[in-house]
Amino acid sequence: MSEVVQKFLRYVKIDTQSNEESQSTPSTMKQHDLAKLLVQELEELGAEEIVYDREHCYVYASVPATAGCESAPVLGFISHMDTSPAVTDTDVKPRMVEAYDGGDIVLNEAQGIVMRVADFPELAGLAGKDLIVTDGTTLLGADDKAGIAEIMTMAEYLMRHPEISHGKIRIGFTPDEEIGCGADHFDVKLFGADYAYTVDGGALGELEYENFNAAGAKLHVHGRSVHPGDAKNKMRNAILIAQEFQSLLPVEQNPMYTEGYEGFFHLDAISGNVEEVVADYIIRDHDKLLFERKKELFLQCATFLNQKYGDGTIVVDLKDSYYNMREVLEPHMHLIDNARDVMEELGITPIVTPIRGGTDGARLSFMGLPCPNLCTGGANYHGRYEYACVQSMEAVAEILVKLAEKYGKPVK
Repeated sequence: MSEVVQKFLRYVKIDTQSNEESQSTPSTMKQHDLAKLLVQELEELGAEEIVYDREHCYVYASVPATAGCESAPVLGFISHMDTSPAVTDTDVKPRMVEAYDGGDIVLNEAQGIVMRVADFPELAGLAGKDLIVTDGTTLLGADDKAGIAEIMTMAEYLMRHPEISHGKIRIGFTPDEEIGCGADHFDVKLFGADYAYTVDGGALGELEYENFNAAGAKLHVHGRSVHPGDAKNKMRNAILIAQEFQSLLPVEQNPMYTEGYEGFFHLDAISGNVEEVVADYIIRDHDKLLFERKKELFLQCATFLNQKYGDGTIVVDLKDSYYNMREVLEPHMHLIDNARDVMEELGITPIVTPIRGGTDGARLSFMGLPCPNLCTGGANYHGRYEYACVQSMEAVAEILVKLAEKYGKPVK
């Protein structure tokens, strides 16, 4: 079993799920369990400048530059330790599917949970590869423990092979990326990198320097509960008003119907009764102008319903989350060009595509650390059908080593 797989299987068994309702950083204290293990492993492999932010749960470390490369750019690699709140990661039971035959995969026979090629057609292209899957009762945690395992494998390899020339390599592991808070307490100055990559993407070859502009909105709908037998002209059903609000949004701008650069309004959660409903939305678009228009439309829908049902019926809390990092990265396209060159040297086809989401790298880029995103070899994130391809993970670890070598030249 390869080093990257051993590390990955060790990390995914640690529960690190973040909590979007929490007001603390980290949002869950159990993320420290993985942070402590990573600090221990970094110490054991001989990494330098190890810093463990015990208050906020960040881990920083360095692989020192080789002789003669001390003036080369300082390159960083960053992954997040938390897993999505969407599906539990308690008691993850990873299982290896060796030499996958290209057909449906039974994850849990007792519960009838099957990962079907009809639902996930990209599986057919992985025939002959080794896949790591769940037992269907939890997510796997490849997002982003695959990235962590690949970075740690890269660091260990460089420490064991001093003949590979490279500048100083900085490593960063963050909490709470899945709830949009991964960069909240990231110390860019302490990190000290000139450039970095987040290792937080999907299929092998993915290389991303564009992401959504993003906002979150919490919709409060205030109704009036009256006995239904005496409700005429009195009741104001918050459930139906919330439904009406949703009907005012463009039906085609729903994540179920969008791809590529198409943005959307996503109703992520809803709860309540006749008296009051609370609905959580996320609003996304790669184009900044279209993003602003989407937010305006969202507020106009609220205004319309307040005019119809009375002031205060709809209250919207709208807040921007992050922005498209393309504008920051365009002056540093060597990050994309070098990653593309490395992939091609290794026989990997680069897939330059916009991220239909966000990463720590987007916020870090606006904080002064240009930071595009690299693949990890995982797929079907945030759910029980999540999996990782062993050969892809091994290839990503090799990409990271080659990138370290690529930037290991003194600045002229």
